[in-house]
Amino acid sequence: MTPRTAAALWTAAGVLADQAYDDVLEHGDEPVDDTGTWSVFDEFPRITWRQNAVWRRQAARSFDDLSGDLAAGNWPEPHCPAEEMALHLILRSAEAAVDDDWAGLTERYADLPEHDDDHDWDTLTDTLFQDTDILALFSKQLDGIEDPDTDQNRELGIGEYRAQAWFERFLNMEPRDPRRPFRR
Repeated sequence: MTPRTAAALWTAAGVLADQAYDDVLEHGDEPVDDTGTWSVFDEFPRITWRQNAVWRRQAARSFDDLSGDLAAGNWPEPHCPAEEMALHLILRSAEAAVDDDWAGLTERYADLPEHDDDHDWDTLTDTLFQDTDILALFSKQLDGIEDPDTDQNRELGIGEYRAQAWFERFLNMEPRDPRRPFRR
């Protein structure tokens, strides 16, 4: 990952974390809707829209966890479904930030070395994710696929994606420190 790409991802992760925490403060346990009053959680799959503020606060921390990976000089590797969703949103947001030059983003990172493969979003998607199964949750035709007991889930080998399991680590990943704080 190039320094400019990492900087764009880190910036997007911080902005999304702030917006997610703001959503929690503003909406609490209210169900998400598509009225445009949400900043982040309306971008999550519909199966998460009825989760409470505690769940959403944990999801907000997922953005911070990935931002922390980047700040430590590591790749942002999702450790659980919530981080997987967060990373998809971070990549999408970072790409938009670079394309639209959010708040002079390119000027702020002008001192970072340029590389031919800066902002190669497709390669990042291929590299950072074990798979893109979580994106199936956006398809209305695949409603129910999040349940590992359904035939369709078993046939595709997707695994557990029900909202209550979003913070359980992937078996091939080390757990994050369970005592890590929430930023707010």
